[in-house]
Amino acid sequence: MDSIRKIIHIDMDAFFASIEQRDNPDYRGKPISVGGTGDRGVVAAASYEARKYGVRSAMPIKTALRKCPHLILVRPRFEVYKKVSNQIREIFSEYSDLVEPLSIDEAYLDVTYHKKGKPSATLIALEIKKRIKEVTGLTASAGVSFNKFLAKIASDYNKPDGLFVITPDEADAFIDNLEIEKFFGVGKVTAGKFKNMGIYWGRDLKKLSLSDLVRDFGKAGQYYYNVVRGKDDRPVNPHHERKSIGAERTFSHDLFDSGEMKAEVVKVADILWERIIKTKKKGKTITVKVKFANFEQITRSHTLDSCFETKEQLMVETLRLLPFRELTYRGIRLIGITVSNFSGDEKGMAIQLTIDF
Repeated sequence: MDSIRKIIHIDMDAFFASIEQRDNPDYRGKPISVGGTGDRGVVAAASYEARKYGVRSAMPIKTALRKCPHLILVRPRFEVYKKVSNQIREIFSEYSDLVEPLSIDEAYLDVTYHKKGKPSATLIALEIKKRIKEVTGLTASAGVSFNKFLAKIASDYNKPDGLFVITPDEADAFIDNLEIEKFFGVGKVTAGKFKNMGIYWGRDLKKLSLSDLVRDFGKAGQYYYNVVRGKDDRPVNPHHERKSIGAERTFSHDLFDSGEMKAEVVKVADILWERIIKTKKKGKTITVKVKFANFEQITRSHTLDSCFETKEQLMVETLRLLPFRELTYRGIRLIGITVSNFSGDEKGMAIQLTIDF
């Protein structure tokens, strides 16, 4: 391997739920759900005690309560979560200028050329975990490797409060024995498609040619071909640009009337267009997400030759993608609209010197 980077992925453990348990002694050691508290609400985060009962994020509250009848429902305090997130990012900045937040509770750090600590990514990760615990009282899990793909997968091992390292010498064997659904970017639908093809492990995926993967999975095929071989040149980008802008709405009751549906689409489009104006981003691709009354979900996308210029244009394309005939007899509980494929999007490449891992 000609170039080696030292990448750390830090992922806070049950972030929202852990903060609530930290701040309220009555919640400690008990199953709690942070998120909606009404009949139509969903779980935003679940404590590890709740996860033992099968409670997961994005799960309807009704389902969560069936799995865990004594589940404690807690309303979110986003201003508190943001404050803690800022504290954690300040800790990251002590060790590297190359910090790429992925969300409020996780980030990549490139510590190839670190600012403090010993010249070891593993020791730096341990020190960061210790500092987070001292400052916030919370635990974090860390993954350490030589690229972003492997570092992110590694952070999910030994949770909570875990640390997992994948060195260059260990990468091939690790990926060969990685279950296909554990590959970052492979969801339930894609995992099912792979399994129908007889692909269950990384070693199975490695047998497929690039042309086969691109034929069956489009652009994602190139990604799968590279990462199963341990190749991921994406740099840790401290000025990470968002790749999409979206808005969605969950309704207080299931909608079956097309007129009512169109009125709700207008509301979602209004919110989305305000966000587009605020971010000054223009995109060519629109994706519409619909969740039916029975919780089944579909997404439909369309790409224009040029960027969306008006809200009216956005509305026309959204309504064109929505299968109203199907919606009116199945009923819907959620509509989401996302714009992506922004003008000027480019992918960067990283070049690093060889340094002992």
